[in-house]
Amino acid sequence: MTDILLRKLDTDGVLRLTLNTPEKRNALSEAMLTALGQAFDEAGRDPLVRVIVLAANGPAFCAGHDLKEMTAGRSGDDRGRAYFTRVLTQCSSVMQGIVSCPKPVIAEVTGIATAAGCQLVASCDLAIAADTAQFSTPGVHIGLFCSTPMVAMSRNVANKHAMEMLLTGDMTPAARAAEMGLVNRCVAPEALTDEVMTVARKIASKSSMTLATGKTAFYAQREMPLAEAYDYASQVMVDNMLARDAEEGIGAFIEKRAPEWQDA
Repeated sequence: MTDILLRKLDTDGVLRLTLNTPEKRNALSEAMLTALGQAFDEAGRDPLVRVIVLAANGPAFCAGHDLKEMTAGRSGDDRGRAYFTRVLTQCSSVMQGIVSCPKPVIAEVTGIATAAGCQLVASCDLAIAADTAQFSTPGVHIGLFCSTPMVAMSRNVANKHAMEMLLTGDMTPAARAAEMGLVNRCVAPEALTDEVMTVARKIASKSSMTLATGKTAFYAQREMPLAEAYDYASQVMVDNMLARDAEEGIGAFIEKRAPEWQDA
């Protein structure tokens, strides 16, 4: 893994991916998007990884796209159309890769998360923030509506909350972000990593087969009409009941002992 994205896997199966360009406010440059895409793809296939924590070094979690890099992309005869299309497609692929990754992903948010950085937080399965963190989709300040961050935002918070952030571009404090559902909760900065790791290790102790089954089903069913969602979820549960870990887990519960997962 390159130095712009640090990787550390602990003995509990918790992988910490740390954005490491604090001098650029951890902007989503092309290089950072490439590193993130590769990291989530590899982690999703690595049986040693059970949970992923996405963190950042420096005072900002992520300031969104690298606007200097994006501006340089205007130099072509098409005024940047091909370049912008490629970068935004790459970014969308990374965000979808987080959702489709079979491992649960937790954002550990310090500082600000703006524009595509806010999108990054919203794309994670869980998010825990320092109570000093702030969130915004400030594109309207520079004539650029945050349309791609809107996709993730509108799938996390109520429409009117999302639209308020998108239309005003105002900073949203962590406590308000927690009320809105953008993050699960906020804690004191000095307690943030401990809180995140407590949650991560709790999740990592479960069957990875069960977690992957549930994560995939969660995102699939919410796009379906109600009856279709119940039909789909019922079949998922039938298949899940036939899995070895479900048999083991139910047996362990009845026998009042700790389960021994086979992740299958």
